[in-house]
Amino acid sequence: MKKGKLIFITAVAVAVCMGIGFYVQKHGFTDATSVEIGISAGQALLMDADTGEVLYEKCADQKAYPASTTKIMTALVTLETMEEYDSPLEQKVRVPEVAEGVEGSSIYLKAGEEISVQDLLYGLMLVSGNDAAVALAEIIGGDQEHFVEMMNDRAAELGCSSTHFANPNGLFDEDHYTTARDLAVISAAAMKNGTFREIVSTVDWKAEREESTYLTFHNKNKTITEFEGGSGIKIGYTKDSGRTLAASAERDGRTMIAVVMSAPDWFNDAYRLMEFGFRQ
Repeated sequence: MKKGKLIFITAVAVAVCMGIGFYVQKHGFTDATSVEIGISAGQALLMDADTGEVLYEKCADQKAYPASTTKIMTALVTLETMEEYDSPLEQKVRVPEVAEGVEGSSIYLKAGEEISVQDLLYGLMLVSGNDAAVALAEIIGGDQEHFVEMMNDRAAELGCSSTHFANPNGLFDEDHYTTARDLAVISAAAMKNGTFREIVSTVDWKAEREESTYLTFHNKNKTITEFEGGSGIKIGYTKDSGRTLAASAERDGRTMIAVVMSAPDWFNDAYRLMEFGFRQ
């Protein structure tokens, strides 16, 4: 799908979605679209992660670019594959040549250096290393193309029929898209993995590099430090996607997952949604 065509469809879908929301509110229907919450996001969904119940949605089935929230699936596929083969995350791997100098956010990998899969995962999820995503895809999948197939297969297993990945890091591609609903489902599945949950709830991680040097990764997701009960998961941004955030929080034995896409006020949008959820 051409970029211009997707933008046009997006604009039409937003108008239609807003119209549906107005109709639902005006006629008093009680469903997830009838709740009026002031958010900037073009697409959004709030889910009770324990029950799967959708508490709020806004244009949740409208396709959008996920940017670096893509890495939620990259990490999940990596972790599940490592678990399947009973491979320790502390295992050192050699950085492939194609992972050096990848554009965008980076953990500054050098071709040929040795680093643990664990440190690659923390670099992927905390500082959103595009190079870490490429390295993991090459190492786990044999090459990026096969790894992306694994990502798409996993999305299909989860029932995410409106999602298609074209790369492991979320750099813009016209054929790389998801929806707020699918992203919430993927996020919920990832948060059920204990190791994933531990990674995304970490504020700072000290990664061991060659020659006994260390590099500290600081989590860019402010949810875990700003929001009461914040527990993850991932931010994303490109000029084509705008600001995208999948956030989670736990309070009193309940877990909320909020997804906001095309959201100028991304963190506040997610916080408003999750506060609403905890009041229900």
